[in-house]
Amino acid sequence: MSIISPSDLTAGSEQVRPAATALPARKFWPRGWWELMEMRVGIIPVPVVVALLGLIAYFLWRGKLPTEICMMIGVIGVGGFVCAEIGARLPLLRHVGGPVILAMFIPSALIYYKQLPPAITKSVADFTNSSQFLYLFITALIVGSILGMDRNVLIRGFLKIFLPLGIGSVAAIAVGTIVGVILGLGASKTLLFIVIPIMAGGIGEGAIPLSVGYADIMQRHHADVLAMVLPAVIFGNLTATVLGGLLNFIGKKYPRFTGDGRLEPGEHDEVNPEQHEVGRSIDVDHIAAAGMFAVTLYLLGLAGREAFGFPAPVAMLFLAVIAKLTHAVPPKTQQGAYIIYRFFRVAITYPLLFALGVTLVPWDKMMDAFYWKNLITIVVTVCTLVSSGWFVGRWIKLYPVESAILNACHSGMGGTGDVAVLTAANRMQLMPFAQVATRIGGAITITLTLLALHVFWR
Repeated sequence: MSIISPSDLTAGSEQVRPAATALPARKFWPRGWWELMEMRVGIIPVPVVVALLGLIAYFLWRGKLPTEICMMIGVIGVGGFVCAEIGARLPLLRHVGGPVILAMFIPSALIYYKQLPPAITKSVADFTNSSQFLYLFITALIVGSILGMDRNVLIRGFLKIFLPLGIGSVAAIAVGTIVGVILGLGASKTLLFIVIPIMAGGIGEGAIPLSVGYADIMQRHHADVLAMVLPAVIFGNLTATVLGGLLNFIGKKYPRFTGDGRLEPGEHDEVNPEQHEVGRSIDVDHIAAAGMFAVTLYLLGLAGREAFGFPAPVAMLFLAVIAKLTHAVPPKTQQGAYIIYRFFRVAITYPLLFALGVTLVPWDKMMDAFYWKNLITIVVTVCTLVSSGWFVGRWIKLYPVESAILNACHSGMGGTGDVAVLTAANRMQLMPFAQVATRIGGAITITLTLLALHVFWR
């Protein structure tokens, strides 16, 4: 392809350029290389993906895979985005959260079938457990999304979501238990080891304390009880993720049912998305200030957990709401928080899911749920919870897609499940409400279950 210079455009129409003076063909360097760099796997340029894979293979060959942060970013970055890219290209699966599902479950399967080098497994698990960067991710999303919300909608949203959550939970418990009984699983097994664990709030703050309570009341070994509870939690999260992707597809096909991340009609963000370009209306100092502000809120939540036992993300959430309502954060810092939110949503989501797949998703436990009676009960329970959110949300003037997505988060694996469901649904701005559904909803579910079990168990 030849390049036409500006003088060619201004020359008279009678001018004819001889064929012998045609411009030479464009060279590969640098423009051809630039075009190659614009071809990406997720956000990573293709040449960088090739280089990262080569470097990781080199260090594995040498038998020394560094555990420093740069290496871990390279490993989980290329792993997460490659898995997500595969999921985004598979027919049908791409419409129901394929990128999320594969980013989380491919590494889990590779570990189980011994196809992922042990050095990678150990390094990623050590890095994820020691850094706890899931909470940094949740912090960035919660603070950034809350500071960008309309104040009135923020309060109404937190009050309104409890109705679809409450009604959906009761309906899911009733329908799920009935289905389990019909299939011959028994009422107590279905309720205590399938239905309740799905809505308990994940693994760390859900399945583990629930199984401890069960073991104490039933006089059984904790490890045995936990093994019975985990499959429902994991496969319930997978079902919720698929439904999140399906709800996103429905929202695209029928726009009247969705607010594209807004909870109710008339809601608008106070921070103008068009002003979120760095260097245009905000400088790097305000972005850094917003980051330190978000970290401080989380640390305050962590101190509250040590003092009062309240989950740190929920405490942080309420502190961010108070800061928003009292005008404690300047507008430019709010914009800086929103930029951080967008960065984490785009750049960190899939690497995080890959790391969590390595660390927190045991493939064998998920396979235990594939007994067809358990599988049907889990799917029916989650579908009941999500569909109740749709209809109740529509009744109280919430967008049904968003209301159903929040109910889906109630059946996820805590913070991990919220990330998976909201990513599949492309509604990451709902993270504050999802944390309420997961953390508070899960805590209420566990508390009421253990109280009832203590009274009625014989």
